[in-house]
Amino acid sequence: MFANSRRLAGAGLCLGMLAATGVMAGAQAEQQDVEATPYRPTVSNPADLSAPGWLEMEMGWQRVRGGGDQRRDSFPVLAKLAFSEDWGVLLGSELGIRRTDWDNNSFTGSGDTTVLLKHRIAGSGEGSAWGVEAGFKSPTAKDTLGSGKADYLVNAIYSRDFAANHFDLNLNAAYIGAIDASEGRTQYGWAAALSHSLDARWGVFGELSGYTRRGTAATEQFMAGASYNYSKRVVFDIGGAWGLNDASPDGTVFAGLTVLLGRLW
Repeated sequence: MFANSRRLAGAGLCLGMLAATGVMAGAQAEQQDVEATPYRPTVSNPADLSAPGWLEMEMGWQRVRGGGDQRRDSFPVLAKLAFSEDWGVLLGSELGIRRTDWDNNSFTGSGDTTVLLKHRIAGSGEGSAWGVEAGFKSPTAKDTLGSGKADYLVNAIYSRDFAANHFDLNLNAAYIGAIDASEGRTQYGWAAALSHSLDARWGVFGELSGYTRRGTAATEQFMAGASYNYSKRVVFDIGGAWGLNDASPDGTVFAGLTVLLGRLW
C-alpha cells in the first residue's frame, strides 16, 4: 500500500512541477507580480496568505528518526486558497505514511486531515502583520498512524520584514482528543523562525520550536535549511531538524516545493 502512496506522492510532485512550468511558460503576460507564499517547511506559518483567488499547493517528503517511532517517512501536502488579502483557508494532510516502531513493525497509509481558517491583520509598523488560524484535525488516518480522535487548533502569528530578513513568531494551543488518564487535554506550542535572502533566488532559514502538555515530556527542536526560487511561482526547499532533548525526534530530513498552480477567479 505504501508503494501506491509513494507512486501517488511522486505523481503529485511531478504534476506540481509540470503545472508550475506550464504556468511559467504559458502565462508570462498575466500578473507577473504574483508570487508564491511558502509556509513549508518550518513549523511556524507567516501571517500573510497566498495570492487571493489563486490555488497554491505545497508538497514534499520527509523522514523522521527517533521520538515515538524508529523511523517515519511521509509525503505532506497543503492546499491554500485566499479569498482576499486577509481571509483564506488551508487544507493539509499526508498522501502516504510509512512508520516503523521500535519492534520493527511497519504501518502504512495516509494521514489525518487538517482544516484551518486564516485571518491576517495588518500591523501598525511597515512590514509587520498579525495573523490568526483556527480549525481542527479530522482523524482520517488509521489508528496505527493517527490518534483516532479529532483535535481543535488555534494559532496566533506575528510576522515582520526587515532588510533582507523575515521573522515569524507562532504561539498556539490544541485541544487534544485522544489522551491517557494522567495527561492534560491542552497542548501548547511555540515556534520562532528567521529567514534571510542571500540573493534574488537563494535564501536560508533557521527555526526553534517546541510543544508542552501536562503529563507528557516537552519537546524542542532546531530546524535549518535553504530555499531556491525557481521562479516567482515555484519555490524549492531542503533541510533538516534536530531534537534538543530526549523526548524529541533525533533528526529529520526533508525536501519539497511550493507552487502557485493557477487562478480560480
